Amino acid sequence: MSAAFPAHVIDAIGHVPRDEKLFLAALTHSSHAGASYQRLEFLGDRVLGLVMGEWLFELFPDEPEGKLSRRLNALVSGDTCAEIARDLDLGPHLRLGKQARDDGAQHSSYVLGDIVEALIGALFLEAGLDGARAFVRRVWGDRVHLDKAPKHPKAELQEFAAAKQWRPPIYEIASRSGPHHAPRFVVTVTIPGRATAEGHGTSKQEAETEAARAMLEQVK
Repeated sequence: MSAAFPAHVIDAIGHVPRDEKLFLAALTHSSHAGASYQRLEFLGDRVLGLVMGEWLFELFPDEPEGKLSRRLNALVSGDTCAEIARDLDLGPHLRLGKQARDDGAQHSSYVLGDIVEALIGALFLEAGLDGARAFVRRVWGDRVHLDKAPKHPKAELQEFAAAKQWRPPIYEIASRSGPHHAPRFVVTVTIPGRATAEGHGTSKQEAETEAARAMLEQVK
């Protein structure tokens, strides 16, 4: 392996890449020069669904399809994949363009979740389904037994404000930058008279989600 390839990522995925370019692409955002993770993320998303579906089918033989589907949707969600990326400390190893890094893309749940799926895609191509399965089962671990899907941060913030009898959160676009094919949004969320927080993202929806998550960290 080249000295340029992060040893931490090798430890995190439990695999020494034979094709370094493949795994570097899995860590590369579209704002950076060279091949990005987008195609690998597309593949990894499908592999993750298959591996997780197989695992749930084995673990819960008496559960009906509806409950298995709810478990699956929670476990393969972007938020869960982003939690995995944070657990593995992948953020510092992402390959980002300057603007994306300045905008905090290395902390974006949307980007972090995509990176995990891209790495699963790369593992599938190089180590087969067995390699992808081993990674998923190791890093998801006890999460597979959780019954309850995590709430979306915007829904959680709305419910939290209502429970406190506060006014509902208000979202506003503070800025939009970057080219049309790779925009960057900054969104502020305000609970009037209480708090204000800011979120960044590659879409208005992602920035709103990040703003809601930042607000929850302030007020809870």
